[in-house]
Amino acid sequence: MSYENWLNYLTSAEKNSMISGRLRKVLYKFPDGQQMAEDYSLDTGIVLRRAWRKCKQLMGQPEWEVELGEEPRQLNWSGNKANGAGGDVDNTHDDDFMLRESNSAPLLTKRVTKKNVEWRIRNMPYPLEVYNVSASPEQRSIVVRTTNKKYYKVIPVPELDRCGTPPTQANISVHHQFNTLIITYLKPAILCEMEAQVLLLLKDVETETDMDDLLKGLMAK
Repeated sequence: MSYENWLNYLTSAEKNSMISGRLRKVLYKFPDGQQMAEDYSLDTGIVLRRAWRKCKQLMGQPEWEVELGEEPRQLNWSGNKANGAGGDVDNTHDDDFMLRESNSAPLLTKRVTKKNVEWRIRNMPYPLEVYNVSASPEQRSIVVRTTNKKYYKVIPVPELDRCGTPPTQANISVHHQFNTLIITYLKPAILCEMEAQVLLLLKDVETETDMDDLLKGLMAK
């Protein structure tokens, strides 16, 4: 399996898991000091958000770097809850991360579905024929450029790196609507297989229920 190294890396992590609403939140703490936070939909099993925090620096905590997720939001993995699990909070502190989106600059967001990886670049008013979207196996990325030279972006595809597969042009489709460029990449079979193996790995991780959400649900009945 070409994704064996990724599975071994996930296996090596200390993992905390909790249920919050219709999400399963998983925090990984790796031996090399990195952390990864993920939100999974309980309805589909699809990961909705993924963010990384690199090793601690001499001057405070490093910021979270978002790999996957559409909406700016504040996440907390402060460990203030029982057994080290975190949850959404209203206040900010050192272990939180906040994402803010610009109103006019091009904004790249990413999501995954069962069959595709999808990027949306908002605030892109040009017609479809202006865009050139190409797979770059050498850069292990998808490159977006415009013929008017107003935009250029190299988009990494870490999911493909983790299963040792370079991007291919045949898997790319492009649409444009409402000032948004939509890039869809059809998942290869090995990526779907890797994602299934990750879910099997997480199946054995003990998961807690967010008591605040549980109480809200009971009060609403």
